[in-house]
Amino acid sequence: MSGKIFHAPFLDLHPGFEITGSWERSKKLIQQDYPNVKSYPSLESILEDEEVELVIVNTPIDSHFEYTKKVLLAGKHAVVEKAFTVTAAEAKELKALADAKGLKLSVFQNRRWDSDFKTVKKVVKEGLLGELVEVTFSYEQHSPELNAKAHLETPSPGSGLLRDRGSHITDQALYLFGIPDAVYADLRIVRPGSQVNDYFELLLFYDKLRVRLKGGFVAREAVPAYVLQGLKGSFLKSRGDLQEDKLVAGEKPNSDDWCTEPEEKQGVLHTEVDGRIVREKVPTEKGNYLDYFEGVYQSIAHNKTEPVTAADGVNTMKVLEAAILSNDEKRVVQL
Repeated sequence: MSGKIFHAPFLDLHPGFEITGSWERSKKLIQQDYPNVKSYPSLESILEDEEVELVIVNTPIDSHFEYTKKVLLAGKHAVVEKAFTVTAAEAKELKALADAKGLKLSVFQNRRWDSDFKTVKKVVKEGLLGELVEVTFSYEQHSPELNAKAHLETPSPGSGLLRDRGSHITDQALYLFGIPDAVYADLRIVRPGSQVNDYFELLLFYDKLRVRLKGGFVAREAVPAYVLQGLKGSFLKSRGDLQEDKLVAGEKPNSDDWCTEPEEKQGVLHTEVDGRIVREKVPTEKGNYLDYFEGVYQSIAHNKTEPVTAADGVNTMKVLEAAILSNDEKRVVQL
């Protein structure tokens, strides 16, 4: 799904990229969508292909470190799906290797380019709420049945909702607020038959700010995905980005109206502006994952900073690792 839905359509659309092919282990499908590309029989065959400059690693999480290390050792740039790695030590090693070889290494944290989060970012950057006191980011749905994808439900070093969806909203929090001073976490297994964590709640401690990150599969009634409380006001925003649904439906990201949320999904701003209390809807920003790939292109072609750096990936892994330790030892973990 990752290659077909989240990567290939944007690489195909962007004039700076040419899709060379994909390693397909079982079903050989890529040539149905892109007839002129290769279906590689192995990772080694990709790394031996001198035409290949950039490799996207979008396999299950516990193979990210092994495969990305091979990519970098072969002298090729890399984009790695979230979560970056299993441990912070692995993330640091990959960053050091990329730095030593002068290669670009980026983590595919595409949710920074969701319409809902871009709107939250705008409200925060404009200081509309005053000094922030409490923030909640949640990624919840109602889906208590086990996932048909076995690797998501089988216990392994990389499995569990914390590393899957938790990596998205952790990255978003660190992007806006930086590294917290400490972390407290509660990880649970709540679905019948589940063997991996499928509920998480993290509390990130900053000097004057607390950020709560939540995820789970038992929220039948949707609540705002983003709740921000400041000394001057509040902002509430539902999760409303349409890109994944459009991509799954086979739509291509090649229109000016690619991701315009409906008006009923607009967030509510209740704050004070120039001494006047206002409560109003905030027009939603347009999301577009193509902007991520434009950043990758600029980083390789013009030596710009990657859109999500390896250092960003290291920091996210530090927080997730601290969360797991916090849950295991039932204590606040200092960073």
